[in-house]
Amino acid sequence: MSFLKNTILLKRVVIIISFTIVTLILWNTYSFFKRFKNEERVKMEIVAAAQQEIATNTDLEASTTLPLAIIESNTNIPLILADNKGNILEYFNLDSIKALNNDYLLDQLEIMKAQNEPIEISFLKDGKQYVYYRNSDLLNNLTYYPLTLILILALFLAVIYMMFTSSKVAEQNKLWTGMAKETAHQIGTPLSSLLGWIAILKMENVDDKYVDEIEKDVHRLNTIANRFSKIGSLPELKKLDVVSVTKKAYEYLEARSSKQISFSFVVKEKMLYSNLNEELYGWVIENLIKNGIDAMLGKGDLVVEITSDSKKIIINISDSGKGMAKSQFKKIFKPGFTTKKRGWGLGLSLSKRIIQDYHNGKIFVKKSEINKGTTFQILLDKIT
Repeated sequence: MSFLKNTILLKRVVIIISFTIVTLILWNTYSFFKRFKNEERVKMEIVAAAQQEIATNTDLEASTTLPLAIIESNTNIPLILADNKGNILEYFNLDSIKALNNDYLLDQLEIMKAQNEPIEISFLKDGKQYVYYRNSDLLNNLTYYPLTLILILALFLAVIYMMFTSSKVAEQNKLWTGMAKETAHQIGTPLSSLLGWIAILKMENVDDKYVDEIEKDVHRLNTIANRFSKIGSLPELKKLDVVSVTKKAYEYLEARSSKQISFSFVVKEKMLYSNLNEELYGWVIENLIKNGIDAMLGKGDLVVEITSDSKKIIINISDSGKGMAKSQFKKIFKPGFTTKKRGWGLGLSLSKRIIQDYHNGKIFVKKSEINKGTTFQILLDKIT
């Protein structure tokens, strides 16, 4: 619990810090943008004043060196000089090739009108010209600066989130592993006692039929304990016949299920070999069959079919139950996800881990239709 509380607190702190950093970035960028925009406005006003000085200068001997130098000093802000009728008189810092096309100049003029108020130049006899300008490339690039920083920050937060998530998953896996091993240990004590009682029942000449069934269930409990004890450890794999191991798990549940369920076991080849851990693989088959039985509410058809190709052994487990939406095909393998009123949502998650992590195979929902049924498929490497 302390780990969870610390994680939640740390996440909140990270979110607050991140929000603060993003706010500061946006505010500073906005401040810089306004400052540079004002500076460009002042520069354009000086250029306009220089342009007016040249246009209104009637003294032929007066020097225009300074006004021309001011106009020529503007090398980065595109501008257009137009008369009061909108006719373009001059342009500066625009693409010289594209400017040969009058439509390009008119488009640029519209952009400049949208971005900035024009600067008026007054002449004698009510003559007027206007200096239109748009933002410099430096100012335009500044607008992308916060986006770049935010993306970098988002990447940084994503890395932190992945670290938190992996740490949490590792903690949960450690907890589940410890619980599983402790369960196996706790089951071991009453199992030993039950085996002793079975021996006494045999000596008391109790009907062998009942004793055998009790003994089967005790061995079943022992198998379950062994399965739990193997969680978190790398299981030993052996070359085994997939058909016989699958059939063993199938027959155990068939004998203990409702007679209203029609069971079918279909094989095209008598023996198909793969590297298996019998107890864990049998657990997967039982989980899938139980899911099918639950989905059918104890009435319907359940089919286990085993086929193969040149490289893979294919195990299909189909039921005629309630089915599921396609959006749930992957969700059902996530820990904690369940469609049952009672359940931990661990069976299919463990099955996926057993098949993919331990047996280097694949398990997935092959197909499913609402109110028609579901087919799970397992793929295992085929060996000779």
